[in-house]
Amino acid sequence: MSTPHRYSDTVQTVLDALDGGIAPDRLALRDAVRELLADLRSRVPGRSVEVRVPPYGAIQCVEGPRHTRGTPPNVVETDPATWLEIATGRKTWHEAVSTGKIRASGVRADLSAYLPL
Repeated sequence: MSTPHRYSDTVQTVLDALDGGIAPDRLALRDAVRELLADLRSRVPGRSVEVRVPPYGAIQCVEGPRHTRGTPPNVVETDPATWLEIATGRKTWHEAVSTGKIRASGVRADLSAYLPL
């Protein structure tokens, strides 16, 4: 499957490891997750959805009512490998949700319109 654009060397190295069934270097995985989260935040600015990829990062994105205290009403949470798969188009949003790889709650928590990056 071809990627929609050229990813950084860090992201590509992690994707190659995952594609090969090899556990990627932990620091490279962290950096790749953070890079793609930052890309999503810059493409879809806002503060109505919190996207969590523990233990590496969390961002707020998507226009709409701003969340300021307590648990956000719109939350997306997934593991690092799944985040890389959906952010780069190796897996669709709907595939990941239907298999339980993404937990999404709230009316604005569907990010399928913004992915892959």
